[in-house]
Amino acid sequence: MKKRFASTILLATFALAGCATTDGTNNSAGNAIGTANDIGMNIFKSAIDNQCRSQIEKQSAWRIASVAMTDTQQEAVKSNVCGCVSEQAPQQVTLVELGNAAIDSQYRTQLVAKVVAKSLQSCYASFTK
Repeated sequence: MKKRFASTILLATFALAGCATTDGTNNSAGNAIGTANDIGMNIFKSAIDNQCRSQIEKQSAWRIASVAMTDTQQEAVKSNVCGCVSEQAPQQVTLVELGNAAIDSQYRTQLVAKVVAKSLQSCYASFTK
């Protein structure tokens, strides 16, 4: 009986020790969720950047302005504007939308287009002032 009680106490101690961390969270689970979230957000931002560059090239204002720029200048403007759009993207979507985008490619395409349309003009305007 004492042996069984001691082993139960020992198992309980190990179980509780495995849950205990310095900041009150389970680091391995938190890190896994954080890593998955970071990967998902990086993929989303990459899709936003690609869509943004495509949309810039379709705008007549860009076609006119880009004639007077070198290739390096064009790339710098695209990088600045689309970097702005990509940074604003996480603020314009919900976790539910990101979850739906992760499993439905059509939804992802629509969401990316919506986010780019919302922020492209404001970002472009802020860099052309």
